[in-house]
Amino acid sequence: MRQGMRQGDGSSVLLAMRQKNRPPVSSLQPATLYVVATPIGNLGDLSPRAVAVLAGADAILAEDTRHTRKLLTYAGLHTPLERFDDATTAAKTPQVVERLAAGETLALVSDAGMPAISDPGAPLVAACRDAGLEVIAVPGPSAAITALAASGLPTHAYYFAGFPPRKPGKRAKLLDTLEPLAATLVFYESPQRVAKFAAELAARFPQRAGALARELTKLHEEVLRLPLPKLAANLAARPSIKGECVILVAPAKTR
Repeated sequence: MRQGMRQGDGSSVLLAMRQKNRPPVSSLQPATLYVVATPIGNLGDLSPRAVAVLAGADAILAEDTRHTRKLLTYAGLHTPLERFDDATTAAKTPQVVERLAAGETLALVSDAGMPAISDPGAPLVAACRDAGLEVIAVPGPSAAITALAASGLPTHAYYFAGFPPRKPGKRAKLLDTLEPLAATLVFYESPQRVAKFAAELAARFPQRAGALARELTKLHEEVLRLPLPKLAANLAARPSIKGECVILVAPAKTR
């Protein structure tokens, strides 16, 4: 899930690590895919461990190399970047598996957040597991979890549904399946479609609370919790909505 990057308060930490604390390349395991979380907005959320892995990998597989290059420049890294997105996943996955099996150490990143979560990296991780290769996740920012934690909605159970289907019939079938769940529902949605989707949710779940989280960790971060009909009305009244959005729905009540 892409969101813009901005510098945060972590720059001094990164600078110190660049100077004396970065582990050597040999500290990474060979024949291993590292799945590395990157910031969803605030660059200060890039962890020292993530920087060390990105520095030590033979190459970084990136959803958008131009976007990831900005992150590497911020961290002072020069690791080779290779494109790995929806358009290249099918063709490149067997090649990447072969390279890993031959002993390379590769890092996988998305444009923002945790790779393989609503992201083209998921098939690669599955292929590596099927081939018996080591996969190590380097945890960090996630828009879904950040939104859930800040929403004020129940967190004891949640269902992450990713981006809802574009076609109305498929969206309706998905909501039919999710309606009885006693779990907070978490969706990603684009700013162009979020108002329409909120209206559909309000019509389907008029008695439930909802939340919108957008521009997370960035300067204009917004987390808004309201009954779904009021949330839908709020979004419908806006001339435009900016930033990638997370929309949440409170659980079905259990008897």
